[in-house]
Amino acid sequence: MSAADPHRLAVLALAAARLAFLGVVALIVGLLFGAVAGLSVAVGGLATLLVIHLMYASLLAAWLERPDLDRIPEGWGIWSDVFARLYRTRRSTEQNEQQLLENEERFRRTISALPEGIVLVDVTLQIDWCNPVAEQHLGISLRADQGLRVTNLVRDPEFVSYMTSARFDQALVFQPMSRPGLSLEVRVVEYEMARSIVITRDITQRERVDAVRRDFIANVSHELRTPLTVVKGFLEMLVDAQPKDGTTGQHHLQLMHEQAERMHRLVEDLLTLSRLESRESPLYDEVVDVTQLLREVADEARALSLGRHQIQVEPTRGFVRGSREELRSAFGNMVSNAVRYTPGGGVISLSWHEDVNGGRLDVTDTGPGIAPEHIPRLTERFYRVDKSRSRETGGTGLGLAIVKHVLLRHGGYLDVQSEVGHGTTFSAVLPADRLLNQPEAAEVVT
Repeated sequence: MSAADPHRLAVLALAAARLAFLGVVALIVGLLFGAVAGLSVAVGGLATLLVIHLMYASLLAAWLERPDLDRIPEGWGIWSDVFARLYRTRRSTEQNEQQLLENEERFRRTISALPEGIVLVDVTLQIDWCNPVAEQHLGISLRADQGLRVTNLVRDPEFVSYMTSARFDQALVFQPMSRPGLSLEVRVVEYEMARSIVITRDITQRERVDAVRRDFIANVSHELRTPLTVVKGFLEMLVDAQPKDGTTGQHHLQLMHEQAERMHRLVEDLLTLSRLESRESPLYDEVVDVTQLLREVADEARALSLGRHQIQVEPTRGFVRGSREELRSAFGNMVSNAVRYTPGGGVISLSWHEDVNGGRLDVTDTGPGIAPEHIPRLTERFYRVDKSRSRETGGTGLGLAIVKHVLLRHGGYLDVQSEVGHGTTFSAVLPADRLLNQPEAAEVVT
């Protein structure tokens, strides 16, 4: 039995007692004055009770139209209990509503105090709410623009394309046309089936620092290129002029030449990376024959391998739209990375696949594999999984960083799947809008 049952039984007992009292009175009157008088008293009593209940029912209906604690009626009998319960329920509801309003207001004040911009949008990208920082970043107004599509208000092509792509695994960095000189990073978090949070962050200062760093690296690398070229050239002359007798002098010259060659490759990779990171560097779209490109990359890999590996290229046909020079650099770095880190006798396979989602170059090796904790950092500059092998591999530590930036410039990304002891697969993924079929490629070429 619940806690309300005894109270309900008490109310029913009281109502039954009143009806019994009315019946007793009607019976007494009937005995004293006749059956007609007793029946009249009973009918009159029941009619009075009915009128009272109808009156209280009408009062209840009127109150329900405007439920206000100050206007709740006073009741009699069972209605007293009904109105008392309504009063407690309404009071509890108003307290809960007030608590919810206070929590919501506290939440809004907290969100408004964040240094990031926050915009709540629905599935159609209509603005539900935004904080003042987002208003400043995107040039919108909650008062005037609530309920409007954010892509109709922020017309930057990069922003519109990002918001309508529904691919939010990577952040967008762009400079709003409404705020010259401002650099924004935009991320989208989907928190419900039909709701998303758009987070904007001012990264202007970070971009300026990165630009200074890139300019410094580019300038230093450019200044080093000329003296290194001269030193490397004279060392080549000295090595060629020395007799191949295995003397100490010959050995030292050979070591100097190897290190000069390594520094030269490092400078060239730094210049390439600086150019790829530069926003001023345009992306030249060409028709790239993937089949021919893979053949060239495989030939370079065989030359680097010196016969120590088996390098396979799966038969394929494909054309993509992009920079042939940059894609050649990216694919070449992926394959040379596999050659350097795969022990002799291993197999390196190159394969190109296309589907509705885009194209993908897979470079699979039978090397030692990469532990999971290293995979997120592979594209960092100079990061090496095995630092003890950094000298013997002959790499610069910039190859995968170059791959990452080339793919980003083409709208793609680098995916790495590896298992320790079972080899690694590096996949260069390009979006579907970069793919061309053979008739389209022939048309573009002509």
